[in-house]
Formats: sequence, C-alpha cells, structure tokens
Amino acid sequence: MEKFDKLTGIAAPLPMMNVDTDMIIPKQFLKTIKRSGLGVNLFDEMRYDQDGNEISDFVLNKPAYRNAQILVAGDNFGCGSSREHAPWALLDFGIRVVIAPSFADIFYNNCFKNGILPIVLPQEDVDRLMDDAARGANATVTVDLENQTISGPDGGTIAFDVDPFRKHCLLNGLDDIGLTLEKAAAIDAFEVQAAAARPWV
Repeated sequence: MEKFDKLTGIAAPLPMMNVDTDMIIPKQFLKTIKRSGLGVNLFDEMRYDQDGNEISDFVLNKPAYRNAQILVAGDNFGCGSSREHAPWALLDFGIRVVIAPSFADIFYNNCFKNGILPIVLPQEDVDRLMDDAARGANATVTVDLENQTISGPDGGTIAFDVDPFRKHCLLNGLDDIGLTLEKAAAIDAFEVQAAAARPWV
C-alpha cells in the first residue's frame, strides 16, 4: 500500500448526502477482483449518459476537477452495501482523501485499508472546504496527516482527528498484510521454537 504523508491537490466538491457504494461504483462493475481499472467507472451513472457519453455538468467531468485528489462530500458518505470496490474505484481515479461530516462505518474502515484517508469534520468546516473546492483548479488544498491539518488556499488551517493506529498504518503504507509482515521475525522465531518443541507436527 502506498504511504500517505502530505498531499497538496485539487479538491472536488460533491455536496450530496447519502452517497452510497452503488453510486460510487455500480454493481455491474463488481466482477473483478483487481484493484485497478475501476476509476473509469467511478460514479458511472452520474458521469455518463445511457450512450456512454460524459455528462458535462458532473463535477469530475469538468476540466478543473479531472485530476482531483481530494473529494469534499456530504453527510453519510459511503453508505449502502459493503463493497471494497468503492475505495478501489476512488483510489484508481486518483482520490486519496475524502472529507465529509460522517461516513458509513464499513466504507470508512475500508478506506484506511486501501490507502485513502477519510476525514470527519463538523459541517461548518466541510462547508468552508466545499467553498474552497468550488474555486476549481485555482485553489488547492493541503492535507498533512502527520500534523493532522488541512490548509486551504487562503492560508486557513483546520485540524482533524484520526485514530493513532490508523495514522501509523497510513504513514507507513501498512495494510493488513504489511502489518503481519512487520512481525515476520517474531513469526519465524515462533515457528522454529514450535518445530523444535513438537518435531512430530
């Protein structure tokens, strides 16, 4: 998993509440077990019409937001069915941070496991960032995980909370497998001891 420390990028505003995982990546794209290739279908039903043409007024189709790395969204983001493909699609598009007043629990946890930083902020702070994001490519936002701050284009700073263990994992690029491999020496030592104590196993 790619490490996350500090990110400066364009923030895209998505002022919608209850964006569910089927809106993020519709069910017909869940056949793959690969983490790549899903970005093109992110928000598929909002990005494209029935003929596959881009809907020009959807935020990620606008020139200013095609390379957005931060998404500022409404309350209860990621609700609905449990599907890890949702953070896969966001990450494959290039989104590394999602900021919202609240998230669905499973989606929130899946973000950390896939290298995305979900940030919960009070509505008034989300509104400020939504306003910053509305400026498009003329305004960039910096998210500093180490210092747990978000800096807007006007120099204002917003602090955010994050679980220390999850912060450690993101800063060091550790998913579940990476966490296990951190203990590789202890696991190897245990296996040697176990083999010596129980050679018949």
